[in-house]
Parts: sequence; structure tokens; C-alpha cells
Amino acid sequence: MPELVNHLREALLAGDVETTRDSNHGNAAAFAEGREGYLFGLAPLKTWTLAEVLAVMAERVGIDADPERSTGTDVIDPDKTARALERMRDRLRQAAQRRERVIVATGHPAGIIEVHLAVAAALRAAGCELLQPAPGAPFASPGWYLGRELPLAVRYIGGVAVAAERGMALWHTHSPDGMRAMLAELDRLGEAPPDLVVADHGFAGAAAAAGLDVVSFADSNDPALFIGEAEGRVRVTVPIDDNVQPHHYWPVSDFLLDGVIGVKV
Repeated sequence: MPELVNHLREALLAGDVETTRDSNHGNAAAFAEGREGYLFGLAPLKTWTLAEVLAVMAERVGIDADPERSTGTDVIDPDKTARALERMRDRLRQAAQRRERVIVATGHPAGIIEVHLAVAAALRAAGCELLQPAPGAPFASPGWYLGRELPLAVRYIGGVAVAAERGMALWHTHSPDGMRAMLAELDRLGEAPPDLVVADHGFAGAAAAAGLDVVSFADSNDPALFIGEAEGRVRVTVPIDDNVQPHHYWPVSDFLLDGVIGVKV
């Protein structure tokens, strides 16, 4: 594990990450205010104050718990990342042993998707059924960075659900509506829901809201899934910068999937 921790620091996946204190503090405040775009489809079970949200994030991520500090730098504790990856690995090994039915999905098609692709390939090789419901199902994603709503659809890349715009471009999304469409399609076909969902952003939040077993990844400025874990609705949330250069995630995948199919992926 020391080797993994060193890599997390060197690749800025944890440690002195690029996510700013302003972003961490502002998004925690937005979550505490109940702003829909920050809930990831997982409405909290209680009212959380900003101080309470930051306390959870300090415990599970390692950021500063001080609600009065809103500027400067912040950190993700790499030891917390490594321990969460261990817990996720235990659940993936269990899924492989049981040959479970699994959905893998990501709202980050240009970063941590590398881990999702490796997880999907490993679980498939281990005999799991990789579910791909509702391909092409439309959903809308708030395009807060564009100032307009994006018309998106569910698309599968290597068995991993992502958000696509008219089949021509893959988009970053926080929307829970893609996962909602996927679960609705399984229900419409009379099929059981998945045994496990491996996801992030709204894909993970909507699955957890539906009562499914969820393991997830989240950045230090995305508190919803960490609050979901604190409330017992998300099994594991791994604190990690979720959008660095994709090749930096390869050692993470190696660590996470060690023993899932007997060899490293």
C-alpha cells in the first residue's frame, strides 16, 4: 500500500490535489442548501448544515473542516483513499466470486472512466453478468458550464454506461436521470435490479436512492456520495480526484482489481 499512496500523491489523485478550497466549500454549502444539482439524485435523510457536511468530508476525505475558511488550497488524504479502495476491492472480489449481475457507469468520460473500464472487463472475465439496460435512452443533463441544458442519451463504452450527445460526443454529467432510465428499463422488462452498481456522480446517487448496493468514486468537491455513505446508503465512496489524465489511474485499477479474477488487470 505505501507504493499506491506514493502514486496517489505523485499523480495528484490525492494529497495536494488541484480541487480548490473554494470549490470544496462552495459545493458543500450548495449541498447543505439542498440545491438539486449537488444532490446527485440522492436526497439526504436529514437536514445537514454546512458545518456538518464539512465534518463528514474531513472524516472521510481529509479536507479542512473549518466552515469559516472558503479560499486557498485543500487536500485529499491518500491514506483514506487507499483504505476506501481496499473496501471497494473486497466488494468486487465478492461480486466476482458470486458471479453477480453488475452495472458500471460514470459521469467522467475523460478521466476516471479508465478505472470503470478495467472494473467492467475484470468482472466480465470473472463470470459476472454486465448489464447494459436502456441503450440510447434519452435524458437531460443540466449544462451548468454551458448555460444550457444538454439533451443526452445512455451509451455504453466497453460495458460502461456514459452520457452521449446525439451519439457524437461524450459528456461529463452529474445527472441521476441516466441511471433512473436504466433501472426503469430493467423493471419494464421484468428483470431484477443489479446486485451491485459501480459508479460515480448521479449514476451512483440514483442507484443508491433506489436502495441498490453501490460502490463509488467522488472528488473532494462532491459531498453527496460521502453523505450517502455516512447515512448508510452507499457502501463505499472512494475519495479521489476524478478527472486527471486517464493513464494515472492504471495503478489504481491494478490495486483495486488484484484478486478479482486471480491476476492484475
